[in-house]
Amino acid sequence: MSVHAYTGPHADRRRSRRSAPGLTWLPWLLALTVVGLQIAYPLVDGRTRTTLVIVTVATFFLASAVHALVWAGAWWLIGFLLVAVGGGLAVEAVGVQTGLPFGDYSYGTGLGRQVLGVPAVIPLAWAMMAYPALLVARRLSRSVLVTPLVAALALASWDLFLDPMMTAEGYWTFADPTPSLAHVPAVPALNYVGWFATSLVMMVLLDRLPRRSSPDGPPALLYLWTYASSILANALFWDRPWVAVYGGLAMGLVALPYAWVLWTGRD
Repeated sequence: MSVHAYTGPHADRRRSRRSAPGLTWLPWLLALTVVGLQIAYPLVDGRTRTTLVIVTVATFFLASAVHALVWAGAWWLIGFLLVAVGGGLAVEAVGVQTGLPFGDYSYGTGLGRQVLGVPAVIPLAWAMMAYPALLVARRLSRSVLVTPLVAALALASWDLFLDPMMTAEGYWTFADPTPSLAHVPAVPALNYVGWFATSLVMMVLLDRLPRRSSPDGPPALLYLWTYASSILANALFWDRPWVAVYGGLAMGLVALPYAWVLWTGRD
């Protein structure tokens, strides 16, 4: 069994007592709340939808952060936040000023207070998804070379769903979205390359953090739910079938093997 998989009830109790005793239920509550909030998203509009976006990101971030605290400890969480939140803010601040590595883009005012020209919720979004992406990759690979690559793909492929949705809502816009993927004209192809490059650097750093024994639980739910619900929403609710195809294929390269490993109990 891999070093990061569930190792039995005694291991769980030791980890829980060491880091955050009594809080093992909280990541589940937060993860299930995220699912409920995301189900509500297509059913509202206007300012209510914008508020829901911010609340969903904050709750998803807390689900990831609390799970890390419970099962990896406070120092692990601090290291993770420095890389994922700090790195997310840094690359976005550079991006809005220089156009690198995502292309020339700018944020609107809808996502609330900004830090260095970046809505404060954006680095939280990087971190919220970076955590399950890292755990997914560690479940699929033990290799110090392969794990960051899988984790980067797990994180960056999510953007094939994210950017078309957020640009359609006007939360950010690209000055020149060409060349773009066929049938997704609002987002330049360079953006996805930038996402993968950024994700790879981030995951190389995050994979230096110690591997901890933990149940897949809430991170698995959030990653696989994000994958499945994004396909469904784009195909049925938002009339963006090509986004469903692109994201479904790319994110599926990680999500489907991960689901199979969980289903079969293999490591």
